[in-house]
Formats: sequence, structure tokens, C-alpha cells
Amino acid sequence: MKTISIVVPVFNEEDNIEHFYESVCKVMESLPYDFELIYVDDGSKDRSREILCSLEKQDERVQSIFLARNSGHQLALTCGLDNADGDAVITMDGDMQHPPELIPVLLEKWEQGYEVVQTIRKTTEGVSAMKKLTSYYYYKVLNKLSNVHIQEGGSDFRLMDRVVVKAFRRYREHARFIRGMIGAMGFRQVQIEFVAPKRFAGVSKFSPRKMLNFAIDGVLAYSNLPLRLGLYIGTISGLISLLMILHVFVSKYVLNDAVAGWATLTACVLFFGGMQMIVLGILGEYLGRVFEEVKHRPLYLIARGKPKDEMDRD
Repeated sequence: MKTISIVVPVFNEEDNIEHFYESVCKVMESLPYDFELIYVDDGSKDRSREILCSLEKQDERVQSIFLARNSGHQLALTCGLDNADGDAVITMDGDMQHPPELIPVLLEKWEQGYEVVQTIRKTTEGVSAMKKLTSYYYYKVLNKLSNVHIQEGGSDFRLMDRVVVKAFRRYREHARFIRGMIGAMGFRQVQIEFVAPKRFAGVSKFSPRKMLNFAIDGVLAYSNLPLRLGLYIGTISGLISLLMILHVFVSKYVLNDAVAGWATLTACVLFFGGMQMIVLGILGEYLGRVFEEVKHRPLYLIARGKPKDEMDRD
């Protein structure tokens, strides 16, 4: 019988863990598959770890991995994928916004031969209009900048065949945007749309700062256009400065109307100084990521669990 691994990152979800566990078990026990439920606790400060230990004792299908510190949602997912042994792996959040009732649909598509079954969130119940708007335009901008198409509304609720998981384990960059990584890998993919319900309990742990960092990672991981944009800005600024120098010479030697214009001078200094800072900031973002990668530090550290050997993930 085929085995399905379900990977769930957890961060301060004490009110959701047991309900999610019961919902997933109810769905999976009605299907002709064995399954394992892998929780990756990403440095929770509430009772999440205590609850996970309790579930492990009562159900051998539950495995818990405790990270040494909060490493972030994408690295927690990576840790789960590194330690999943199923013929197919489903990644999903444990707050019930990724409905377990959709699992049979993912498995049906997998049985039809698709190696990646990606869910597309049409909308989220109760989400603000501002968040919908920013998400919509973010993906629009990202796809304009990137050579890899990233589906609008894409989520980390997906199924991956064992072959895809093995391939994914070869990607070891620190700044992770898994939605883009999976899309860029190829394989035979299909998409399923769904409406995300409200969280079962608690509030989102994805703060505006984390959302901003996640958005920046998505842009910088799949496009070098910002670097070229810096070149374009510098070129345009240089041309404008040449025009302004020409204006100065005409005023001085042709019109004989040169007036000390501190306002014009100040505006020019601020404009070109600002352009330089923009370009330096873009360079700094890329160099910062290079700096992180060349140190070759581990993506995450496990405080408790059974991690696979770094060189034996297959």
C-alpha cells in the first residue's frame, strides 16, 4: 500500500493542532493509503510542543520535529520535506485554512500521473480588501520581473511525488521562496482552485515584516532585473545630468543669465544622491544573499527528532 506523508509547519498553534489532527485522520482513514503526519515545530513558545508530544504517544503515525529556534515557515517546510518518506508528500498549514477535505482531490490527480498538484487560493474568507489588492499586484509585478511564471494565489498547500521531493532536496539556498522553486522545477503539474476558510483559532503569525521579507525573497530569488534596473536608472540620471550641464553652459555663455540657483542645485544633489542610494541598496540586497550562501551554514537545526543525514536525504 502506498504511503502519504503530510508535512505541517507549526508555530504557536496550540489551539489548532488537535483539531487539525482529527480532521486529517478522518479524511485519510477513509482512503486506501497508509500515512504519516509530520509536524515541524518552528520554535513555538506556547503549549504546541507539549501537545505534539502527547499526540506522538497516542498515535505512531504522528512524528514531531522540534527546531532549535524559529527559522521561518519556508525552512520549517523544507525540514519536513527532508524527513518525509512517503510515495507522495502533501504540505499544508495546520490552521485549517488549507482544508483537509481537499486531500482526496490532490491524490486523485496524483494517481492520474501528475507529479505536482498545486492548489490555487481564489480568495480567503474574512481577509481584508487591502491584503487582496497587495497580493494581486505583488504577483503581477513578480511575474513581470521573473523569467519563471508564478501563479497568482499560489499557496504552500500542494502534493509532490517522491521524485519531485528528491529533486527539491538538492536546492539548498537559504532565502527560500518554495512556490517559485516548485514552479521552476518543471515536472508534470496541475492546479486546483479552492477558497480558503477562516483560521479555526488564533491569529496569523505572518506579520507585515515577515510578509515583506517573503515578498523581497520572491523577487530577488528569481530575477536579476532589479540589478539591470539600477543600470537603467544610472544611465537615465547620467543623461539628465548632461542636459543640466548643457543648460548651465547655455545660461552662462549664450544667454548671459546665470543666477546662483541654490534650489536647482539642491534638487539635483538630492535627485542624483537618491538614485545612487537606490542602486546601492539593490546591490546590497543581492550581496547580502551571496554572503549568507557562501558561509554554507545549515538551513535549520533540530533540537529533537530524527533528522536524516545531510548527504542521505534520498
